Amino acid sequence: MKRIGILTGGGDVPGLNPCIKAVVFRAIDAGYEVLGIRRGWAGLLNYNTADKEHSSEWVIPLTKTNTRTIDRSGGTFLHTSRTNPGKVKASETPGFLRDPKHPSGDGRLDFTPHILRVLSALNVDALITIGGDDTLSYSVRLHGESFPVVAIPKTMDNDVYGTDYCIGFSTAVTRSVDFITNLRTPTGSHERIAIVELFGRNSGETSLISAYLAGVDRAIISEVHFDPERLAKFLMEDKKNNPSNYAIMTISEGAQLVGGKIVEYGQADAFGHKKLGGIGAITGDAIQKLTGSHVIYQQVAYLMRSGEPDALDRMVAISYASLATDLVLKGEFGKMVALREGKYTVNPIEMISQGKKVVDIAELYDSENYKPKVAALLGKPMFLY
Repeated sequence: MKRIGILTGGGDVPGLNPCIKAVVFRAIDAGYEVLGIRRGWAGLLNYNTADKEHSSEWVIPLTKTNTRTIDRSGGTFLHTSRTNPGKVKASETPGFLRDPKHPSGDGRLDFTPHILRVLSALNVDALITIGGDDTLSYSVRLHGESFPVVAIPKTMDNDVYGTDYCIGFSTAVTRSVDFITNLRTPTGSHERIAIVELFGRNSGETSLISAYLAGVDRAIISEVHFDPERLAKFLMEDKKNNPSNYAIMTISEGAQLVGGKIVEYGQADAFGHKKLGGIGAITGDAIQKLTGSHVIYQQVAYLMRSGEPDALDRMVAISYASLATDLVLKGEFGKMVALREGKYTVNPIEMISQGKKVVDIAELYDSENYKPKVAALLGKPMFLY
């Protein structure tokens, strides 16, 4: 009997559990075993092949029984991490892997040979990885080492290169639109300007699409640096022209002022990324100083990916799972499942690392007026990729 390993890495999004369940049910029906790797790549990094009994916390056999109800909730049943086995700090190396001759510090160590030994010891014949471009970049590494891998893209930013859609995006937009709509109540009651900060490092798609659907006054995205004075002028005009005397806008966490820098804090993770957040507060302070108007700043943050998935994310998650499992059953590895122009397809897994997925400014954004703009709807896919 062959065995499929499955893991989820990076930030959690709604839709992961339905995806895991669909892989398990389809694989078991085909006569395969499924082994869940807990906490993403950290599960394989921390698994000690010389002490399997005490390493059992890092893996879990998946059955129809223990995955039967997991699709009823959000997050990931297998848990997650931002571990990159190819770049592990010496100070964060598991004890059994530490080399007494190697000083502890900030140097990065590559434990890919250990990962391959663990996969062999666990009798994993193929691995299905669910993640964003960071998590999947290590899948590309394993593929380069000739290990059988199939990738499933997920991220609420919708920014994995090579696919039009990632699991989690629809629910993130749905949550954002709901919060924006609810925020109109206090904003209008107090006649203020509201700034809603949404996740989005390199791609401003969540800010753009949420603004488009919620009908906000202005939207700032990661791809276009903005002038706070111009923005303040627009918002005061919007406020004046609103019978309820308020204005509301969205902003990507990765947005930058003209001549400014991206707002980051904390230490970089294993993929070289620091945490983002706070550009909305900085923008709010600037607008309040420029206009004298009171500002409400709301950072939606983790609420964007909280709760159960919406119907679209369930559909894509289950379909991606079925497509990925079929690739494993057919022995077609080194692939990433994807949606292109509304159709399910597969791409070489290397495509993940070949570019950055960003908003099509010319087609979807008015850079002068900081607004969503759809140049022409005819022929565009449902989510205006």
